[in-house]
Amino acid sequence: MTERLLILGGAGFVGSSLAIGLKSAYPAADVLCLDNLRRRGSELNLSPLQAHGIRFIHGDIRNPTDLDVDAIGKPHIVIDCSAEAAVLAGLTSPQYVLQANLLGTINVLEFCRHTKAKLLFLSSSRVYSIPALRKIRLNEEPTRFSLAPNQCQPDVSEAGIREGFSTLGFRSLYGTSKLASELLIEEYREAFGVNAIVNRCGLLTGPGQMARIDQGVFGLWVAAHYFRTKLRYIGFGGQGKQVRDLLHVEDLLGLVKYELEHFDKLGGEVFNVGGGSNNTLSLLEATELCRAITGNTIEVEQIEQDRPADIPLLIMDCSKVLERTGWKPQRTPKSTLEDIHQWIRRNETVLRPILRE
Repeated sequence: MTERLLILGGAGFVGSSLAIGLKSAYPAADVLCLDNLRRRGSELNLSPLQAHGIRFIHGDIRNPTDLDVDAIGKPHIVIDCSAEAAVLAGLTSPQYVLQANLLGTINVLEFCRHTKAKLLFLSSSRVYSIPALRKIRLNEEPTRFSLAPNQCQPDVSEAGIREGFSTLGFRSLYGTSKLASELLIEEYREAFGVNAIVNRCGLLTGPGQMARIDQGVFGLWVAAHYFRTKLRYIGFGGQGKQVRDLLHVEDLLGLVKYELEHFDKLGGEVFNVGGGSNNTLSLLEATELCRAITGNTIEVEQIEQDRPADIPLLIMDCSKVLERTGWKPQRTPKSTLEDIHQWIRRNETVLRPILRE
């Protein structure tokens, strides 16, 4: 592949991981990253990007002038990883969430319209309705909630939720901004011929994630055990039985490479992209894994009261993307947490002031 790739949010966890992975896989490709460096720790990724021959531009997709064709050139493909990805951020910084995630998408789509670039858009599993997710029938097991065999809603089974699952009702400002972006992409595809693929990503994690309380929970869990800081089980009885599927960022890279190589075949698709039913953890199970991996036992406070937008279980049924591409995750939850642990060990000095907050 010799295309010019523009990665938005390219100094963030996902963006930088994809940029370095794609440049390594396709040395002849011209890879350019744009980022506003708002996320603490993103500045640490600038040297690795440079070391791999990846150009960086400091810019913000909220400002259409930062998407300057004269400075950026005309990319063949835009990969949009730029977002305020924390669900709870909508409660504290709603204006920034909407400007970054929605206004930013408008500017990106306009850029793609004028440059004729293809768009690979990273959306979110949080586009799905919170009321509908809370109505999913669950069983309670000793260490987790699990999906019951007989569901009363369509597009949910023991494999998780499919792409047709309900998006009606509230879903957090973050989720709403991503769903609205998906709808705008549909309109730009129809009206202007913008060729786009949408990946509704589940809980992405792995080495390089500057995890915090409202985003990157499994990275946070490993970091807290490593640095011996406190954690909390919040909501659903304070037992830590809430469950998410998790996807190693390197597994996402494998799918992205396939999508870039087969863009014309896959253009117009919306895919669930997560760990699926074989790659799930509850917080309680994550605690036990982290104890075994780090050798440390820490205090975990129990808070029974639920928070807004919290859900007891979210597992993505990824059978559609498997059918269309043959892709499926390769890494297990245990190996993923071990990778995070090794990354923290190697970079303890620089990560300590960031991950111990």
